[in-house]
Amino acid sequence: MGLLETMFRRNAVSNKLDNLLALPVAARSLAQEFDFVSSGQAGLCLKPATSAQAVSSDQTVSTLIATVPALLGVTKTIDDLGFTWLLKKDIDENALVTTLHALAGALVEKGVGDRLLCAAFGFVPTLAPGEGSLRMVYLTKQGTWYPFAPTSTTERNSELELRVRSFLSHELPIEKDLGRWMALWDLPVH
Repeated sequence: MGLLETMFRRNAVSNKLDNLLALPVAARSLAQEFDFVSSGQAGLCLKPATSAQAVSSDQTVSTLIATVPALLGVTKTIDDLGFTWLLKKDIDENALVTTLHALAGALVEKGVGDRLLCAAFGFVPTLAPGEGSLRMVYLTKQGTWYPFAPTSTTERNSELELRVRSFLSHELPIEKDLGRWMALWDLPVH
């Protein structure tokens, strides 16, 4: 791949990452309309590295979260399917969004952006049990959002997801292709 093509791909991904910054406004609407507030947890998911890039790519990720002051408190875990999750806990929702945006941007700059899959932000009802929990999932390659409302380890509240979609469609770029609304079971973001 040539230098110009590499730079263009990085810029295209970076430009789509800016849609992450729209979440705080939508979160206020989620609180007003659905009684959901941030759980204080968010995560960035990376697909497993191919064998050729595994060591270098994983070292880049570890170095970033250990040395960049803005990423203080980010932890790394690998789920049962081999996906890497970079997790952040913070009661300040703006800080969660800013940290994940900075982290994703740094990964793109370091050449690891092709591993970015999604970001997920947890929401819970202010009065339990409410309508259960909700995750707002950001697809990094599409630059779009979708709601995911698990009710168990194998079922989801599709009705709630569709209501959230309708309500937030003017505030967030919602993913139109429902086939991309993946069920992220056992997500490390609650």
